[in-house]
Amino acid sequence: MDRRAFIGTVAGGLLAASLASEAQPRAGVARIGLLTSQSPPGRGPGFVEFDAFVQAMRDLGYVLGQNLLIELRAAEGQPTRFPALAAELVDLKVDLIFAPSTPPAQAAKHATTTIPIVIAVAVDPVGDGLIASLARPGGNITGLTSTAQQLAAKRLELVREVLPGVRRIGILAYPGFAPAARALVTMQEAARMLGVQIQPVEAREGQFDAAFAELNRNRVGALVVLPHGTYFRDRKVLADLAGKHRLPTIYEFRPYVDAGGLMSYGADVLDLYRRAAIYIDKILKGAKPSDLPVEQTTKFELVINLRAAKALGLTMPQSLLLRADQVIE
Repeated sequence: MDRRAFIGTVAGGLLAASLASEAQPRAGVARIGLLTSQSPPGRGPGFVEFDAFVQAMRDLGYVLGQNLLIELRAAEGQPTRFPALAAELVDLKVDLIFAPSTPPAQAAKHATTTIPIVIAVAVDPVGDGLIASLARPGGNITGLTSTAQQLAAKRLELVREVLPGVRRIGILAYPGFAPAARALVTMQEAARMLGVQIQPVEAREGQFDAAFAELNRNRVGALVVLPHGTYFRDRKVLADLAGKHRLPTIYEFRPYVDAGGLMSYGADVLDLYRRAAIYIDKILKGAKPSDLPVEQTTKFELVINLRAAKALGLTMPQSLLLRADQVIE
């Protein structure tokens, strides 16, 4: 990423993300490092989660460009860049690092044991070694978890409810991503109980066309997309490919459905980013991360896109529509 200062407009105010190594914090200004796989923020839909975060910070009294500075480092879809980017933030002596998901949080943990780190959508922070336990995280990391692994089986059930006759369901997983591997084990057990087969297919950035071609060769009748930062960033690409290949697909977070996907079931990702702001506020005011239990999300939502269903020639069950938190028509 270029070492230059830029200003991006987001909901609620200016996101002033100074990338210049020589930039110095002003007195009374909270300086947060934001470590993410996302590209620098613009005004498009790809940064809605950060719009929510910035607004939540504003509600807590932090105004970008006044008493809040965000040092953004984005891996641009290349997870191998996270360690170097985390090291940059440590060198800048930021007050706190906001590393929303597992890969950037792991890099931040390896880079510092003293600067507080806040997570928001880490799937299994205990299993991935980020924290000692949810109740007593220890160390310098705290925040929230999306508990996506436990919901993986539920998404298979929802697919069967929409497509009772489906016999083979594809699973799109990011290679080498440990939470996805654990979710696959859970889904294998659930698939046996449901009487379906699952067909895992792996894909990194730039491999989506090949992945969908493989899914077609394997004659899957539906698709479950497992969570990963790269997939979340490229959700519009994935939704368009699912529509192109006429493959009913379920995702974890609502923004996939807003991008044209069929349906999602999982944590309210925008709520998680808003709640992360509360953790950051507490730490900036003196709380220790080790004293703040990691919060498991309790707010789940089922979102259905009827426009996508119509394009796929699907009639969504009325019982499912009645249970949905939101139906996009």
